[in-house]
Amino acid sequence: MTGFLHIDRAVAVSVAVVCIALAGVVPGAASAAGQTPAGATAGVAAARVTSPAYVPAKRTLEYGMHGSDVKALQQRLARLEYYPGAADGQFGSNTLEAVWAFQEVQGLSADGIVGAHTEHALVSPRAPQSRYPHGGALRVEVNLRLRVLLLYRNNKLALVSHVSSGGGYYYCSDGSCAYAITPTGHFTTTRFMPGWVTVPLGQMYNPVFFIGTAYAIHGDTDVPLQPVSHGCVRVPMDIAAFFHTLVKTPGTPVYIYN
Repeated sequence: MTGFLHIDRAVAVSVAVVCIALAGVVPGAASAAGQTPAGATAGVAAARVTSPAYVPAKRTLEYGMHGSDVKALQQRLARLEYYPGAADGQFGSNTLEAVWAFQEVQGLSADGIVGAHTEHALVSPRAPQSRYPHGGALRVEVNLRLRVLLLYRNNKLALVSHVSSGGGYYYCSDGSCAYAITPTGHFTTTRFMPGWVTVPLGQMYNPVFFIGTAYAIHGDTDVPLQPVSHGCVRVPMDIAAFFHTLVKTPGTPVYIYN
């Protein structure tokens, strides 16, 4: 890890604060909550459905719509390794978050609206670029600038997810203060805790930790377009439900960069 780990003084303080906070970790009800949901055996694999050549919708698609054109959109996103949820023709939150991730990778405005520019990109998409192609056959890359997580299995892209990271604000907890910054560098997964895990700063769902039990990739009900976390990497709840089954804990390399 020497030579890869880059944590400045402010982040070091933040690590200390979060570590102290996690001393009182209380794993939540982890029964069904910590398990991979039925029908999503390996999550992304369940979403990978064979679809014909993608034909752009004749209307602008957005959250709340439904129809065969929405189903075609979901199938296209799944084939590109994004996770829109079930290909059911319903443009819900899972599909919205997958569209965000796709737009972020394509360099488009991430508004969740599938109009002419997004449709053009769906026909001729730009493949996500790996920063560490030799970083391990199984690895996780988090691009803070694009706000996306890339998961590689057997050196092949297996998942692209929208994320929300450290918001950069100053906060205090239990007498200690720090800036909400997500550390950059080369880490490895250290521990998985199933279900809702409660800490003084809030809750994490199915956290996969990558710095001790301080920082994690975890699910949250609030994963907006803006970076808002205390420093962890938030992923949508539907992805957090199975993400831990796609990585090895401990030991999977995690690369976080701007």
